[in-house]
Amino acid sequence: MYQYDDFNRKKFIVWTVLIVLILVGIGAGVVITQFSVTEVKVEGNEHYTDAEIREMIMPEDTWHNSLYLSFKYRNKEIKNIPFVEMMDVEIVSNHAIKINVYEKALAGCVNYLGNYMYFDRDGIVVESSDQLTAGVPQIKGLTFEHVVMHEKLPVEDTSVFAKILNVTQLLGKYELEADKIFFGGDMDITLYFGQARVYLGQDERLEEKMMQLVPILPHLSGKSGILNMENFDENTENIPFNMD
Repeated sequence: MYQYDDFNRKKFIVWTVLIVLILVGIGAGVVITQFSVTEVKVEGNEHYTDAEIREMIMPEDTWHNSLYLSFKYRNKEIKNIPFVEMMDVEIVSNHAIKINVYEKALAGCVNYLGNYMYFDRDGIVVESSDQLTAGVPQIKGLTFEHVVMHEKLPVEDTSVFAKILNVTQLLGKYELEADKIFFGGDMDITLYFGQARVYLGQDERLEEKMMQLVPILPHLSGKSGILNMENFDENTENIPFNMD
């Protein structure tokens, strides 16, 4: 009697385990087939192309599954990719995901010992690269003796960082892409667009000057000289451009 009950109990356990394994296998099959990624959208990236971001998130040896990727990259801080602070993966549908890229906020860069040192709005050096990144102006005229990663650039007048941020934000607002921003000894500002320079003077009426610069800049393409906007105001009718 007892042997028969033990046999039935063991038989029940075996069948239960088999059923569970079958259900797990079916579930795994559903996850693999119904959540395989066939469509990827990338947003927020400027320093890297969509294809480069996709390769970072979905290399060939990675499981291309929307559930897996969403779990793995849920507000994940990125430490080994320059200029990227965080990425997450959002499930759009079973077979489609959206990769949200959150790049580090860069105010500018300086050249130091052959490398470009990129810093944020507070002057903290956040990246180092031997490549000059499009869209991030090179800042000239700053004086410092050394640069340390993740520390503030050791300049004498730290108020320059607020001025840099103001200029770069206005450049972005009016879709102007300066190659360099030069700060003189009196913190006067000169923008470089190829061989054409725009002398803004002190940081006064900067937004008005940027607005006025938008229609002027195309006419300076390929020219070498300086456009003097130091004394520009609402009464200015002519802005002198002195050819080199």
